[in-house]
This record gives sequence, structure tokens and C-alpha cells, in this order.
Amino acid sequence: MDTSDVSVVIPAHNSAGTLGLCLEALAKSTVQPLECVVVDDCSSDDVRTVAQRHGARLIVLSKRVGPAGARNAGVRHVRGGLILFLDADVCVHPDTIARVVKHFRDDRSLDAVIGAYDDSPAAASALSQYRNLLHSFTHRVGRREASTFWAGCGAIRKVAFLGCGGLDESYDRPSIEDIEFGVRLKAAGGRILLDHEIQVTHLKCWTFASMLKTDIFDRGVPWTRLLLRAGSMPDDLNVRWGQRLSVLFAFLLVVALGSGSAIAALACALACGLLNLPFYMFLAARRGPLFLCYAVPLDFLFHLYSGVSFVLGTGAHFFSVMKASFVAVTREETS
Repeated sequence: MDTSDVSVVIPAHNSAGTLGLCLEALAKSTVQPLECVVVDDCSSDDVRTVAQRHGARLIVLSKRVGPAGARNAGVRHVRGGLILFLDADVCVHPDTIARVVKHFRDDRSLDAVIGAYDDSPAAASALSQYRNLLHSFTHRVGRREASTFWAGCGAIRKVAFLGCGGLDESYDRPSIEDIEFGVRLKAAGGRILLDHEIQVTHLKCWTFASMLKTDIFDRGVPWTRLLLRAGSMPDDLNVRWGQRLSVLFAFLLVVALGSGSAIAALACALACGLLNLPFYMFLAARRGPLFLCYAVPLDFLFHLYSGVSFVLGTGAHFFSVMKASFVAVTREETS
């Protein structure tokens, strides 16, 4: 495996504002890929101009299909045997590609390698800092033998990607298409390595509304349904036992406050704090105690609505199961 076999694929929908920075960072990489393919997912901004100005190969889709379909379209046009997926709002570090290539060169049994956000997100807002540092920390403590895939900065052998059928294009907006693919890859016996030293800088600026929409409807609910369909919940990343217990104690804290039990509320708050102490120490070390005072309540809220997502996803899962059963019974009776 060498750098001449690496094809970078970047899906882009109305991403001109960040795509230029993404491609500029790629041009500063210590090793250069064989090619960079930008897939314009029916944008209405200057994505095409930006891609062409930076020398990327451009694929223009006639209708919007979402990042899953855009990545699949990109893979169909690449020449390299190793695909490096990047989001249009990330900037690779100079050694990102070199680290990716080294893993595949040193271990031929690897099918995929994923990285992480660094601890220096570009957006200055406290909310954006919290969100990106949460992702960075989650991948820092994740299992090295990963249980899923991440397409924000994830590399995979082309033969493995095609062998698993690519990404599920029924996810027609940014969601858990990469997570679902990782589940299929693992089920097929594939190996995914997580190396948090393979880093990218995230450029996204979060708002409270976009955070809730993403975490509940684009990720939490569909991820819950995926886990229930798969019949397993790995002790890794966002579904570690510590995170599950944090969700439980967050709900119990609300119940305790509602019932006026100060002692029970304090006990639940302390339990949440202890379960997430390593993360809070990580935040304090990088942004200071004042930022931590802002982040802790936000983290409690994150666990609270993660529980809501699980309840909604569980309900949606069992509704779909009952609906499928009803349809099957109806067909039998009418046949």
C-alpha cells in the first residue's frame, strides 16, 4: 500500500464555505493522494467552482441523494484501491494521510481505519467547542478495535467497501449511514481500527436547534432502531456502559427534582459527575474551569435527550415490527 493508491472522496451539498478550506488542508498534506474526488450533491452554491479551483475531480449529481448516495457515486469513479472519505467541513492534519497509509501497509488484515476530531475546533462558540470536544474525547477513549465506521475521516479498502454493498442510500440525509455500514462490515468479519491520532479539524458551527435535531432525529432514533435490529449494543463509543448509566441517572435526577427529594437529586447528580469525570477533566484541561461550568449542564442535557431518543427509537422499532407482522398476517389471510 502506497500513497499512489489512495483516493479521497468528499461529498458536498452547499458546502462551498468550508470545502475550500478542506481542499487547502489536503494540498498541504505531507503525502498526496492519487486523486481527490468531490461529489456535488445537487448544490445551489459555488461548490463546483471551489472544487475545480483546487484541482479536484468533480462529479455532479442530477438530484440530491444525501451523503450516502454521494459517497457511493464517488467510489464508482475512483481509481485507487484505498478510499479515504472526508466530510466537506473538516481539514486534515499534515500527517493524516501518512498515518492512514501506514496502518494499511503494516497490517494487511485491516479493512478500515477511522480517525477523530482534534481538540482545536474552528468554531469559537462555546456550544461548538463542547460538541467537537465531546466527539474528540469519545474517540480518544473508544476501543482500538472499533465496532463501527466513521465517514467524516475514515479509510477503507475499495474491495471491502464494494463487498459490503456500499452505504445504504435509504439514508437520504446526513444520519447514521456510516454507522450502519460499519455494523454490516463487522458482521461480515471485517476489521475496523480506531486511531485517534489520525485527526481532522472540524469547521462546523453548531446551534442549539441543529444539535437537538441531529442528536435526536438524525442519530439517536435511527441508531436505537439499528441496535435493536442488530440485537446487540457494543460497549463502545457513545453506547458505553458509562454513557447508558449517565442517561439513567439523568432521568432519575429529573424525577427526584420533581418529587422534591433533594438527597436523591444530589446522589444522582454526583453519580453523573463521577461517571463523566474523565471527560470533565479533559474539558477543564483544554478550555479551563469557566468553560467546564458551561459544559456540565449541557452534558447533562445531552444525556437526558439521549434517553428521549432511545425511548422514541424503541417505540419506532416495535411499531415497525408490529406493522410488518400485521402485513404478513394480512397477506396470508388473503392468499
